[in-house]
This record gives sequence, structure tokens and C-alpha cells, in this order.
Amino acid sequence: MSDLARNIKGAFDYLPERQRVRRDIVKILTETFEKYGFSPVETPMLNYLDLLASKYAGGAEILKEVYSLSDQGGRELALRYDLTVPLCKLVAMNPGLPMPFKRYEIGRVFRNGPVKSGRNREFTQCDVDMAGADSLTAETEFLTMTCEVFERLSLPIRIELSNRKLLSGLILKAGIPAEKAAEVITSVDKLKKIGRDGVLKELSETGIEEEKLLSLFDLFELPFDQLKAGEAGAEGNPLLSEGISELSSLFDMLRAAGAAERILYAPHLARGLDIYTGTVWEVFMTEGTVTSSIGAGGRYDNIIGKLSGGREIPAVGMTFGLDVIYAVLLERGTARKGTETELFVIPMGTEAESVALAARLRKEGLRVSVETVRRKMKKSLDYANREGIPFVIILGENEAESGKIVLKAMLTHDSKEFALEDAVGIAAYVKG
Repeated sequence: MSDLARNIKGAFDYLPERQRVRRDIVKILTETFEKYGFSPVETPMLNYLDLLASKYAGGAEILKEVYSLSDQGGRELALRYDLTVPLCKLVAMNPGLPMPFKRYEIGRVFRNGPVKSGRNREFTQCDVDMAGADSLTAETEFLTMTCEVFERLSLPIRIELSNRKLLSGLILKAGIPAEKAAEVITSVDKLKKIGRDGVLKELSETGIEEEKLLSLFDLFELPFDQLKAGEAGAEGNPLLSEGISELSSLFDMLRAAGAAERILYAPHLARGLDIYTGTVWEVFMTEGTVTSSIGAGGRYDNIIGKLSGGREIPAVGMTFGLDVIYAVLLERGTARKGTETELFVIPMGTEAESVALAARLRKEGLRVSVETVRRKMKKSLDYANREGIPFVIILGENEAESGKIVLKAMLTHDSKEFALEDAVGIAAYVKG
């Protein structure tokens, strides 16, 4: 093999067996998105660099992972690193869009960062967003839709749910100064991964007393109903009051929608320091070895307006992890295997008759492949078996002359005779 035939680290080829599973996941996602009223869009992979740098008010951190380039006119361009910034640009360029604007996009994104498990340089994002939605009904729709997606995938999940206002309010209630909140949020978002001791160690150099951090941990342990019952203690802490109120209303709506069963209150959850402004959530498997989130989202009310002339455009959105969902399906052994081809026609000196038969069968809705390699019949049958093609027709000169062919079921070895012209009957039998 030539040294040229290789992929860069963090980019992959997807052979048919793997791509079929990914395609089936995408099919379930798109069908469910559209069931909830979302419409497809497509945005360019190439963007102006200054657009991608705008997301974090300068974008210093994310710019470290941006693939940048220039065109022949010397303009600074970059490959998109997510689908949220292109959405913001799309809304800004189309101020007449009816609100709420409900869109989904499934596309490739690129990040020039370190490659490790779950972090590739080129990958597919499956994003669904609602711009212009200021009601908690939006969050309810997203969380209900998420439950339906994973029901269709037959995956047992839990959704960890919190609110950024509530988290900020709890930090203040623990006596931690507001100017330290950003550092605390960054660390406590990793509480599940590194534990209390890890968070304490990270924050030990910030000047926050350990007693206040332990008080915050105790607040995290309070069940939501108990925190809500003590809401009177939130006087003078509007962030905490608003967070409790929003989560309480959201839980009520989720119960009404029949989606509360899979929801778990997780007050430490932050989901990104500079983006989210209200509800946040992450989706996890309840079984198996995959511990990373397989979907996540939340409310971000400030980003789109930055590109839209300062207009207030509240938004809610989420992403589904195509590759991690694929990994879960493989682990559980529920990924569908097989081929697109339903019937394989093998000509034996009857090429013209075989392609004519295939054409008739395709008109009846069958997915048909014709043997195109000159080889012995046994080799052709071996190919059909290896590819998992369920039915085969061997069309020789005798069959062409008699007008009778035999349809063979490769798995059961059953066979059935049909008239060569009976495309309707053959298709009905194959479809079962």
C-alpha cells in the first residue's frame, strides 16, 4: 500500500457496515425532529474567521482548535467547529424569519485539537435548535423529543437536568463571592468526573474557604423539593429564586407531558461557562460501559442577538452524539447489520435478460443488484452470502427460454418458482 493511502489522526473512513448504522441513527433523529416541527437547513463548512471568533467575545480558547486558511484573495477563512455559530449567522442574515425558527442540521465539523477517545478532528454533529422561544414550553418539547428519540433507538437513558441561574444562586447562597463564580462553575461541572476532592483541589488556589465549598456540596445534596420548600431562604438571591421557579415549572410540564420519569435533578451541571443562561441537560446511558454523555443541550439567550444587531433572540438547542450512540448500539449488539440489496441477479450468459429483469423488479420497489464480475456461480453465491443479500435469482439460458426462474432464499435455502415476467409476484414475495 502506498504511503499516501492513510487518514490524518482523528479522521475516519466509514465502511458500509458502520455507515448503515450511522444512517439508521440519523434517520430516526430526522424523523423525530420533523415530527416535532423542526425543518432541515444546511450551512457552509467554510466561514469567515472573524465569525467563528465571535462566539466567545474574542474566541481565544476555541480559536486554538480552529482550522484556519486563506483564499486567493487573502481573506481569512476557517472550517466551522460547531453548528451553533452558523445558526446564529443564518438568523442574523434573515431577519424576516418567522419566530420561533425551528431548525435541525446534521453536518461535518472540524476541530484542530488533541485527539483522544470521544474527541476527533472531523466528526458529525446532529443539532436541533429553536430560536425566538422564550417559554419553558420549548425546553419541555426538547426533553420530550429526546425521550422519544432514545425510545426509538431502544436505549435506556437518564437525563440530568439543572439550571444555570439555580447553580449561580447556590454558589452565592454558600457564601462564595460572585467574582469567583466562574471558576467554581468550571470546576463543579466536573464533579462527577473528579469527585469532591478533585474539585476542592482545583479550587484550593482560588482563595475560597473550604468551608464554603463544603457548604455548596451540601446544597447539591438537597433534593429539589426540599430546596424548593426552603425557597424563602433565597430572599436577596434573585438568581436562586428564578432558578428554582423555572425548574419547578419545567418539572410540572414534564410530568404533564409524561417525560418526567427519566429526568434526574443534577444541580452541579453547567454545560459550558459562556453559553448557557437557563436550563441545561445531559443524556447518559443507564446501562453499559459508555459513561460519556450521548446528548446534551440547554437555553442560550444571548448568542444569536450578538450577530443580529442587538435584538433579543432567546434560544434553546441540543446536540445528539452520533458516534457515541453508534458505539452504544454496537456494545449492546442491537446495531442492524446487512445490506441495502434485497435481491441479487446472477446472469449465466444472459446479461441482457438479467438487466431487463432487474429493471422490472426495481420498478416494483425492490433494491436489486446484478452480478458484474465474470466468475463462477459459486463465487457469486459466496459473495451474496458474505454481503447478507437475502434472495438470489440465477438466470441462465434455460430459464430465459422457458420463461421460468427460481428465487432462492439464502438464509433458509428455500426456493420458489416464478414466471420470468412476474415482477409483481417476485417483489411481493421478497417484501414478505
